Amino acid sequence: MLEPQILVIFGASGDLARRKLVPALHSLHAQGMLPKIFAILGVGRTELNDESFRHEMSEALTKFASHEEGHGDASQDHEFLARLFYEKLSTESGDEYGKLSVRLASIAAQLNIPCNVIFYLAVPPSLSERIPSWLAAQGLNHETEGFRRIVVEKPFGHDLKSAVALNKSLLADWREEQVYRIDHFLGKETVQNLLVFRFANELFDSMWNHRYVDYVEITAAESIGVENRAGYFDKSGIVRDMVQNHLLQTLAMVAMDPPIGFDASNVRYETMKVFKSLRPFSEADMYKRVVFGQYTSSKIRGQVVPAYREEPGILADSRTDTFAALKVLVDHPRWFNVPFYLRTGKRLPTRVTEVVLHFKKTPHPAFGISGGAVAGQNQLVIRIQPDEGILLKVGLKEPGQGFRVKSVNMDFHYSNLANTHVPESYERLLLDAMQGDATLYALGDAVETCWRFIDPILDFKDNGGKLYGYPAGSWGPLEAEALMLRDHREWRYPCKNLTTDGETCEL
Repeated sequence: MLEPQILVIFGASGDLARRKLVPALHSLHAQGMLPKIFAILGVGRTELNDESFRHEMSEALTKFASHEEGHGDASQDHEFLARLFYEKLSTESGDEYGKLSVRLASIAAQLNIPCNVIFYLAVPPSLSERIPSWLAAQGLNHETEGFRRIVVEKPFGHDLKSAVALNKSLLADWREEQVYRIDHFLGKETVQNLLVFRFANELFDSMWNHRYVDYVEITAAESIGVENRAGYFDKSGIVRDMVQNHLLQTLAMVAMDPPIGFDASNVRYETMKVFKSLRPFSEADMYKRVVFGQYTSSKIRGQVVPAYREEPGILADSRTDTFAALKVLVDHPRWFNVPFYLRTGKRLPTRVTEVVLHFKKTPHPAFGISGGAVAGQNQLVIRIQPDEGILLKVGLKEPGQGFRVKSVNMDFHYSNLANTHVPESYERLLLDAMQGDATLYALGDAVETCWRFIDPILDFKDNGGKLYGYPAGSWGPLEAEALMLRDHREWRYPCKNLTTDGETCEL
């Protein structure tokens, strides 16, 4: 049973709290999974009190959680909203944090519970270093009256130097066991299912290595553009925003060895081994194994879509990457010479995130000889979003004369499981933090190791690396296709299948 506790959300009136955190907490409440005695204290600069904060969050639930089980039940909603409190506080200065200490003690006394507190930083990155130190200055990191944990949202730094500085600052006042670095990708059910699917099925676990796998591709595609994130994204780019965290974390879940147990120390140990095994890029490698892109204007279904440089808030000569493709090698006996192709981008044809294992072609002489039947490569597709599930592509005999091979799908969707709730990623991660389970949260050392791998790639982009334009609505620049074709391979969704007017070019 979960201990009674208080969750403090900094930036409580912001977009993340409205869209994700409060709806996730409401869903946990509707499922009876929150602690029996539990309070949510919103903290922010907005002029609100308990009642007005509850009213705003009620509106947020109507807008962003109308699909959830339990929402719309008046008694459930009232019971949940009664758990919400608010404290106006300047998050830009440490002078007022004594008020927070007093309010937490008051709520704990009101509820007659120990002062167990989780601090969730739903704030801009610039405050992720300052707020923890201001909390510590008030003694709010001490665990004399109950546990104290702090959840830090990505990005964890802008590069290796800033990530090291952030970790150093955090660990000056907080123990590593108290710090939860959240990556919502790891909260997705299908990412976690990678571990169960692999290690609970000998059929697949025995084939999950260089003897049977030809190559692995990981794609995270978005159909939207920069939207309202221009201020952040133009200073970041897709490599920092997606590759350094989401894609490398997913790669580690695919490539890791079996952990002794599914607990934080063992899972983190195995993923850390993968991060340390990532083969660094030499300068010569960069030209052959890395492609950067930026979307250009095009027509999608007859409608003109602006180029990235034409988006509001973006400089006319911006060299920010909105697409990246990488060929990554893992120096690990299990994955000897097996390339991992990573691809992510904005303004691609659809929103999809998936892992694809391409197995080696059958060595049977009856297939592939001149004039004979041709068997393709088996594929195992793990769909992370939006339609979570698993797809296995196998070859069967095509009906009729002869032995022509036809590729068919064995398809599983989580949505087909009747009466089964597939939790949103923030539901799982918030619940884990309440339980003190850091399995799906990143270690500080792991974050730094990933930046150590990514930094040279970013330096290359800023110092001579080419940036290719690709039409909005396509699968990226054709140079990303060449990345595969040089190895006689191709993406599951090839770049050459353009759905728009326009062509790639160097910017």
